[in-house]
Amino acid sequence: MFRQMISSVAVRTVAAAAFATTFVATPLSAETLSLAHFVAPGHVVTGSVVEPLAEGVSADTDGELTIDVYPGGELGAGPMEQYVRALQGVADITWGLQGYTSSQFPKTMIVEMPGAIPDGMTGYEMLWNAYDAHLTDEFPGTKPLALWASEPNIIIMKNHEVRTPEDLAGLKIRVSGSIASSVVEALGATPVQMPAGEIYNALQTGLIDGLITGASAVADFKLDEVANSYTVGAPLGHISFYLVMNQERYDGLSDEFKAAVDNHSGLKLSQSGEESWNERADETLESIRASDDNTVIDLTPEEAEAFAELTLPVTDELVAEMGAEDVLATMRGEGD
Repeated sequence: MFRQMISSVAVRTVAAAAFATTFVATPLSAETLSLAHFVAPGHVVTGSVVEPLAEGVSADTDGELTIDVYPGGELGAGPMEQYVRALQGVADITWGLQGYTSSQFPKTMIVEMPGAIPDGMTGYEMLWNAYDAHLTDEFPGTKPLALWASEPNIIIMKNHEVRTPEDLAGLKIRVSGSIASSVVEALGATPVQMPAGEIYNALQTGLIDGLITGASAVADFKLDEVANSYTVGAPLGHISFYLVMNQERYDGLSDEFKAAVDNHSGLKLSQSGEESWNERADETLESIRASDDNTVIDLTPEEAEAFAELTLPVTDELVAEMGAEDVLATMRGEGD
C-alpha cells in the first residue's frame, strides 16, 4: 500500500512538472494571426510585405505573436474575394488589389490614374496623405496595414508591336480594374478584366491580345513565356494594393501585440512594398531586354505624347465625375 502511495505521488509530481514545462514553453498569452493571399510564395509580395510584417511582430513579441501565411488561395481561391475574407474573418489579414473590386475603392484608385502621381512623389505617400481625411470609408471593418502602388504600367503583347495608339485599335487588352479599363477604352482597344493568375492562359490561347500592367508581373506570372513585345514609356497609370487586417481581430489584441503590429505596418511597410515592386520591375525589364526573343519598344517623347493626349484626359474626366478634386489635392499634399 505504501509503495502504491509513493508511486501515485510520483506520478502526480511528474505530471505536474510536465504541465509546468508545457506552460513555460507555450505561454497562454501567445496568439497566431492568419495571412492569406492568392499568389505563389515566390511572388514579390512575400519578401517585400509579408515577411517584414511577420518577422517584425514575432521579434517584437519574443515569438508570442506569430503570423501563419496561406499563399496561393489556400483559404479561398477567388482573388476578387480577398477583402471580404478579411472582413468576415476567414483570414485575419489579406493582401489584394483594389481594382478587383473597383466599385468599393473609387477614391483610393485615383492613385492609379495616368499622371496622378507627380514627379518626386510615391504612390504610398499619396495614399497615406489622404487616408484619414478621405479614404477610411472605403475600408469598412478593416485596418489597413499597408497601401501602395506598383511601378508604372507598360504594354505587354503577344505578336503585336505597339508604337502608336492606333496599333491597339480593336485589340483585346487585359486590365486589373476600372481605371485601366477606362485608359484602354481611350486608346481604342477593348478592356478585358481578369485576375492576374488567368493572364498566362488567356494570352497563350488568344483570348486576349495583350495587357497593361507593371513589368514586375512578367516575372511573377512567367508572362515572358507567352508574350514577346513590350512597350515602355506611355503614361498608363499604376496599380494599387492593400494589406488589411480584420478590425475586431486587431482590437482584441493586447496592447503589446497591437504595438508590434503598428510598428511594422503603415507607411514603413507600404514603402517596402512599393520600392520592391519597382526593383522587381527594373530587374524584369533588364532580363526582357537581354532576350533575343523579345522586342522592347522604348517610346520617344514624341511617341509618348501621342498616348498622353488620350490617357491624361481620362484622369481629369474621372476625377471631375467623382467630384474628387480635393482628394487628389490631398494625396499630393496640396490640401489645407
